[in-house]
Amino acid sequence: MDRRIGRWLLGCCSGLLVTLSHAASAAEPAHGPLEVFVSILPEKHFVERVGGSRVAVSVMVGPGRSPETYEPTPAQLSRLSRARIYFSIGVDFEGVWMKRVAAANPRMRIVDLRRGITLRRIEPPPEAPAGEGGLPDPHVWTSPPLVKIMAATIRDALSELDPENRREYGGNYEALAADLDRLDRDIRASLKGIRTRSFMVFHPAWGYFADTYGLKQIPIEAEGKEPSARTLARVIATGRSERVKVIFVQAQFSRRTAETIAQAIGARVIAVDPLAEDYDANLRSAASRFAEAMR
Repeated sequence: MDRRIGRWLLGCCSGLLVTLSHAASAAEPAHGPLEVFVSILPEKHFVERVGGSRVAVSVMVGPGRSPETYEPTPAQLSRLSRARIYFSIGVDFEGVWMKRVAAANPRMRIVDLRRGITLRRIEPPPEAPAGEGGLPDPHVWTSPPLVKIMAATIRDALSELDPENRREYGGNYEALAADLDRLDRDIRASLKGIRTRSFMVFHPAWGYFADTYGLKQIPIEAEGKEPSARTLARVIATGRSERVKVIFVQAQFSRRTAETIAQAIGARVIAVDPLAEDYDANLRSAASRFAEAMR
């Protein structure tokens, strides 16, 4: 056989193999798990509970990172090109990055998990300058009843993408909903005997939790900014008048200001993390710390 013809045939076969490989790769998502992206770790937990083995979930903001300041990595933006769906939740970095996220994969569905939820507004620190606070509070996942609404949205979105497994998603949702109802009952029982219902928090992440369980959240910072000297003085005065016994902080923020206020009002500083992935265990632990500190 002429060498030129042999090289031509070899090239054609190689090109065909590459084409078939790309076609197989493109077809894989239809038979393998759905590629899903979420913003924070609690969402990952919810989607995996509803989706089970039918989903492969990637999370933007990993452990120890803050959604307020996070920037997606080039590797994450690359993986987004293969995702079938993105569940957003309204955290700060989404406001800056979601347009780029959508542009990375125009075929990817973006579903807002706040759908069907009445959003509260972030309250400003005591006597903060006009304009601080008042923004929509994204921390909806700190309330188990609201997580049930989000889980139903996840169930419906996955069922639309993968109708063959609709019954499985529905069954997984029912199991998660039952666990959330049990968690809600247990938290209410643990908080029933507390005497002080006001607490301070450096970053106002527990507003929906407070609203659900009849507590009052008093924030120290607003929009990621440390309080001014005047605001700090008013925060201390409010802490004394409300007989606040505890100030909650999270690892993603400095606790120096919280400790200064705690010394002035005779309160304790306790770390709680609203962003932990093990949602049930984490919220039970947080509720126990709330109850212990506020009795």
